[in-house]
Formats: sequence, structure tokens, C-alpha cells
Amino acid sequence: MCYANSLESVTFDMKAVFVLMLAALVLSGCGGAGGGAAQPTSTPSTNPGAGFDVTVTESTRSVTLKAGQTLAAVLHARPGMTNWNGVRSSDESVLAPIVNPAASAARGVTLAAFKAIAPGKAQIDASAGPDCSPGQACPAYLMVLTIDVTVNAG
Repeated sequence: MCYANSLESVTFDMKAVFVLMLAALVLSGCGGAGGGAAQPTSTPSTNPGAGFDVTVTESTRSVTLKAGQTLAAVLHARPGMTNWNGVRSSDESVLAPIVNPAASAARGVTLAAFKAIAPGKAQIDASAGPDCSPGQACPAYLMVLTIDVTVNAG
């Protein structure tokens, strides 16, 4: 005989719900390594020194500049990941890359510099992959960084 509302049925259903919740929690934790999880936001520095008006890092999500200001991107590699590479502006007519002659990065740090050219919106994009030893299997995933930049009239 089967009773849909019996104690055994309720116990089994609760165990199934618990297992599904635990699996979801574990899988959502894995998403952070691939860049799928939301990253913490931070306030960009407005006193970066070294001749730049603003400094952003890998935890910065957005920043606003005035035309003519300069921006330094200081990106720190995460443990187990390569250095950030391919750091670029999505619209060089708004945010153009510039050379920083004083730039000397420490191991695990990628430096990039930009100048706000004209009002508009652009993104700073970069990527990093897993840091694998030669001759060992390496997972195929990529971490992508995007920082939204708004440039207002100077």
C-alpha cells in the first residue's frame, strides 16, 4: 500500500531537497573560478600617484573619468591563474591606451594605462587562464575581466 503523505514519503522528499540544495551550492561555488560568479565591487582610487588620475584593479566593476584624465589598471593574478593578458579598451576613440614609461610590474601583476579622450562609454577587457605545469593536463577555461568606463566632458 502507498500513502503519498506518509512519514517515509515526507522524509524521502526532504532528503531529496537537501541533496539538490547541497549540489546547487557546490556547483555555484565552482562558477567563481571561471568568472561566472559576480565579483565584489570596489571603489577605484582617485589618488593613485605616479601621474595617474584614477587607478582600477581586478575587483573594480566600473569607473567614471573626465575627458583628459588618465587611468592606470593594476591587475593582480589570482592563485592558480596566469597573469592577465590582452588588456584593451573596447573603444579607443573614448579610452585610448597610452605608454607608461615608469611601469615596472611585480611578478603576478599586469599594468596598463589609458587616457580618456572623449565623452562616451568603453570597457577595459582582459583575460587569464589556468596556470598549468608543462606536460600536465590543463583545464580548458578562461577567466574574463570587464571594467565599465564612462567618460564625461572635461
